[in-house]
Amino acid sequence: MHNKTFVAAAVGLGLVALSACGSGQGQDKADGKTVTLVSHDSWAVSKSVLADFEKRSGYKVRVLKDGDAGQAVNKAILTKDNPQGDVLFGVDNTLLSRALDNGLFQPYTAKGLDKVGARYQLDGKHRVTPVDYGDICVNYDKAYFSEHHLAPPQSYADLTKPQYKNLLVTENAATASPGLGFLLGSAARFGDNGWPDYWKKLKTNGVKVVDGWEQAYYQEFSGSSEGKKAGGDRPLVVSYASSPPAEVIYAKKRPTTAPTGVATGTCFRQIEFAGMLSNAKNPKGAKAFLDFLVSREFQEDMPLNMYVYPVVAGAEVPADFTKYGPPARHPETMAPEKIASDRDQWVKTWTSLVLK
Repeated sequence: MHNKTFVAAAVGLGLVALSACGSGQGQDKADGKTVTLVSHDSWAVSKSVLADFEKRSGYKVRVLKDGDAGQAVNKAILTKDNPQGDVLFGVDNTLLSRALDNGLFQPYTAKGLDKVGARYQLDGKHRVTPVDYGDICVNYDKAYFSEHHLAPPQSYADLTKPQYKNLLVTENAATASPGLGFLLGSAARFGDNGWPDYWKKLKTNGVKVVDGWEQAYYQEFSGSSEGKKAGGDRPLVVSYASSPPAEVIYAKKRPTTAPTGVATGTCFRQIEFAGMLSNAKNPKGAKAFLDFLVSREFQEDMPLNMYVYPVVAGAEVPADFTKYGPPARHPETMAPEKIASDRDQWVKTWTSLVLK
């Protein structure tokens, strides 16, 4: 979710990237036969599933990847009068109000939306269509805690305890969606007045902050296969509840259990959306693509491509995914209106507290 890219990682570990990826030079964007999808870097879909959509709909899909979710949304806002594409995928509930307040999308009720749970439909005007959900949670390196005869933390409060000093790495809340999600989760847990004090304690306890998810997970975290090679020495990282399955599924030699675990009391629920951009050059194609995103075929293809859960009722999730990365039972959540009113001020306060 989207940088929420467990996926960028997973793609690097052998997943099929999009056949239609790239700059799309030589294509006439306004020819009516091409649908241009703007996304964060984590977008991935099986070639066969995308080919099936292209065959059935008659549209070719062109994909523009625009960095982290935050970067993609900001770029879309700056170019909204002459958008880069027809559909934007990857705006999540932490950024949704910013996108809607800036008039990024035009309403469309996707075919199949009636099968999407009401708890995922955060915009009554249907300017965005819910596509997936996941949980931002602290992950831990099982080997480290076993070797040190230490129980891993299970809650936000645990992370401030002396036995976990200098063990946690998180992402910058101003630049990466997992970092922002972790900040919002702590605000939901400790309240408007309690979260700054919580972060003061985390800072005193040696929390390390890096720019983005890839740096945190692949360079600093001792529990990821890449982090081990890079000499990562932090056994706690802010990542996703779906990170452990990827460690199993993409390991060269498949372990019987995931080498990483999830501190289930540190999770914040993230919902991702897609929408038809205002001034889209191919609105018909955009609508067809939004219908595709909530089709059972795409929804069941998503988990092992983007490490997120489907929002469509009845869509099946692969057994490996649920075995090694079940979603949190009681994640922290926050109303979009609350995020809208407080997010920017919270990020400013967080920056001055933690980074200065």
